[in-house]
Amino acid sequence: MIEVHIDKVLKTYGRTFYWLAKTTGISHTTLWRLKKGKALGINFETLEKICQALDCQPGDVLTRANQKISKKRAKRKVH
Repeated sequence: MIEVHIDKVLKTYGRTFYWLAKTTGISHTTLWRLKKGKALGINFETLEKICQALDCQPGDVLTRANQKISKKRAKRKVH
């Protein structure tokens, strides 16, 4: 599962969702859905706008939550 941390990044910069929506042109509703985990996906253009506005990397905004990896997938993993 992918987790979205826009609210944490905004807090770090002392910014609001309203500011991000106005700066990026992304609707407040879209940002809210991302924040609440209600979005089914995010396109690269939207992610790029968020990262440009916050001067951050995609990994600052999105992380992969720790989940159990099935034994089958663990065997395929190459280091």
